Amino acid sequence: MKNVVAGWVFLTLLGLVARANAQPSQVRTISGTVTEETTQTPLPGVVVVIKGTTNGTTTDQKGFYTLDVPVGTTRLIFNLIGYQRQEITLGKRQTIDVTLIPDTHTLSEVVVTGYSTQSKRSVVGSVATFGPQPRYYRPQTNPATESYEATKETGFQDVHHQPLTTFSADVDRASYSNIRRLLNTGQRPPKDAVRLEEMINYFNYQYPQPTGEAPMSITTELTESPWNTGLQLLRVGLQARRINNDRLPPSNLVFLLDVSGSMNDANKLPLVQASLNLLVDQLRPTDRVALVVYAGAAGLVLPPTPGDQPQRIKDAINQLRAGGSTAGGAGITLAYQVARDNFISNGNNRVILATDGDFNVGVADTGELQRLIEDERKTGIFLSVLGFGMGNLKDARLETLADKGNGNYAYIDNLPEARKVFINEFGGTLFTVAKDVKLQLEFNPAHVQAYRLLGYENRRLANEDFKNDQKDAGDLGAGHSVTALYELIPTSAKSPYLARPDSLKYQQPVATTAAVRSGELVTLKVRYKQPADSVSQELQHVVKTQAIPFSEATPDFRFAAAVAEFGLLLGESAYKGSARYGQVVKLAKGALTNDSEGYRSEFVRLVKTASGLVSSGEVVDEEGN
Repeated sequence: MKNVVAGWVFLTLLGLVARANAQPSQVRTISGTVTEETTQTPLPGVVVVIKGTTNGTTTDQKGFYTLDVPVGTTRLIFNLIGYQRQEITLGKRQTIDVTLIPDTHTLSEVVVTGYSTQSKRSVVGSVATFGPQPRYYRPQTNPATESYEATKETGFQDVHHQPLTTFSADVDRASYSNIRRLLNTGQRPPKDAVRLEEMINYFNYQYPQPTGEAPMSITTELTESPWNTGLQLLRVGLQARRINNDRLPPSNLVFLLDVSGSMNDANKLPLVQASLNLLVDQLRPTDRVALVVYAGAAGLVLPPTPGDQPQRIKDAINQLRAGGSTAGGAGITLAYQVARDNFISNGNNRVILATDGDFNVGVADTGELQRLIEDERKTGIFLSVLGFGMGNLKDARLETLADKGNGNYAYIDNLPEARKVFINEFGGTLFTVAKDVKLQLEFNPAHVQAYRLLGYENRRLANEDFKNDQKDAGDLGAGHSVTALYELIPTSAKSPYLARPDSLKYQQPVATTAAVRSGELVTLKVRYKQPADSVSQELQHVVKTQAIPFSEATPDFRFAAAVAEFGLLLGESAYKGSARYGQVVKLAKGALTNDSEGYRSEFVRLVKTASGLVSSGEVVDEEGN
């Protein structure tokens, strides 16, 4: 019987070949690239199908697709979670490039199957049934239910009374992508959602790589303040050493995914799944991934699995669905247990939490969660946090958990942002090269009257904590950079921002002759620890007094200044001086270098969008007027 079947198949194939040789081709090949409208970056994972059929393909990591279509096919459909569906007429074209437009309101078309029920041994808390449940679209809730930590803007500090300023490094970028999400939906961001340092650090700058044994380089630049005439702007940049992916240490990763009812919207759990699929594609055979979920209970869905089994990992991720209340604390406890049981010495041991932060059952107290995460951090297991969704985003909580877990906090508002976090910045997102990074600057009173650090309000440290190795601070991942901007009032300038305290009775601050003659503006010190060390090391860098005109500053500095000015406007800063949206656009458009991914061009568009949402009536045209 097998021989009969084999013979029939062989004859059938011969017939197909003969017909193919005797007749013109009945198919033609269509190919092209799919990009995102706002950033012009390639979109991976876009589903491309022939209309009226189930025949199709998906775009690769570079957004490229190729599809054989029967002669006579007239239309293709392009679809991706979080974007408007596109239906394209073929005509006689062989190459069809498509641009997808973000859509945060109509994200209800995706069907996600249930995942299998777990045994009692892999469940923390009550046993729940994880089975198929109906998917539905819920209108977005009131943005007023989102929570942000209240911040108080820091004013200028008199150098005679406060010559030292100390703060922790911060590589988080969540504030900028969250602001982008709000502006793209026609909402003005709340003032407390604006964290200047995260806006500035969202963008890449061309800092030099470290050349010595230290894991980071230091760059400084001094110019004029573009929004406060007579004042100066100082840029401080740290650049962590880049490491090729094949040289990174092996990873023990535990994905901790929120599948509670609050994650039911398609710009939450489905976007989480699409994002983690991108990360899975970056894994190596030496990496291991486990998957823990939490809702009414916490469960181990996927035991530690090698990175050379990507389909198995993706299947476990893609089968999840949302439903139930949130037991975030129970999920974190289980995730850390799995990470401990599979700990890799000298490896990257990390829990990656993906949620909107709406913990309403279990260990809901933020203080208790912090203590749990701090204890685990001491064992060498770090925590990174990914925020998703809108309407009930608990931004303050997620940022705090990441800070306490020696990890970073990112807000994923669309798939291109996931691509940025997990592909473009893979090493920096997951691999630490320097921990507890602290910066301390001492300003020379002979040349500086007062200074103000822009942003970093919740990263300030007491000056005595600079050399205290027990004091936690931010970490630098491979290839990450940190940028900080200071606005300075030179001794020759007069400024309404400088409030003089009463003169001292028993001592008079006097600049020494050496300080005057040194030509030094500020001494910068940086302390850090190697990832496995408990004792810090110190770097020093001296900045001279010579400032350059703003027009001669590097494009990176000018662009960073534009981002800072935008943040001052959004946050309604008391120190914004003559800042306006039109000037932000002009500054940014004059510094659109190193923009292969389109992030700087997107920034210009966002500034124009924001200008139309303010009560001042300032609407910016294409030229920034």
